[in-house]
Amino acid sequence: MEKMDWDTLELACRSCTQCGLCATRHNVVFGVGNREAKLLFVGEGPGEQEDLQGIPFVGPAGKLLDDMLSIIDLTREDCYIANIVKCRPPRNRDPQQEEQAMCFPYLDNQIDLLDPKIIVCLGRIAAQKLIAPDFRITSQHGHWLYRQDRWYMAMYHPSALLRDVYKRPETFDDLLSLREKLRELGMRKD
Repeated sequence: MEKMDWDTLELACRSCTQCGLCATRHNVVFGVGNREAKLLFVGEGPGEQEDLQGIPFVGPAGKLLDDMLSIIDLTREDCYIANIVKCRPPRNRDPQQEEQAMCFPYLDNQIDLLDPKIIVCLGRIAAQKLIAPDFRITSQHGHWLYRQDRWYMAMYHPSALLRDVYKRPETFDDLLSLREKLRELGMRKD
């Protein structure tokens, strides 16, 4: 895919019919946040509320993500939030490999435009796509990887934290590690 500016990219994404997810979507969920931010959060794909509203992380998991950001004194205006796939998989199933492959060029273009210093993968699927295909979220969350002039880290997806509150202390540690990395890179004012 030829690299596009934000407006052209969003228009192309919103009119995409490359995979079967286009047949069941209400809205394409392109992304939200500060397009000048150097911190990018990437989830796997939209859920029901995201599909209805066209905005990533607006359901219960989104509320938890906002709470997680506030723990380290961030808001959505301090980052950009996107997903591997831009349309909701039916019944919130995992996005299939071919769906990810069709949609990934949109995210790749978003990454090029943002040029983030830090990418935080929210959950296993995002981590397997952006960090390593064999990524194990239970054992590798919170670990930092430096590649292609940016830092990568994965943490549990907020929906996983809604299902299993026992993962929250580990995620709190991951958030503190993120805050420290932001300080180290001069991306925090304090």
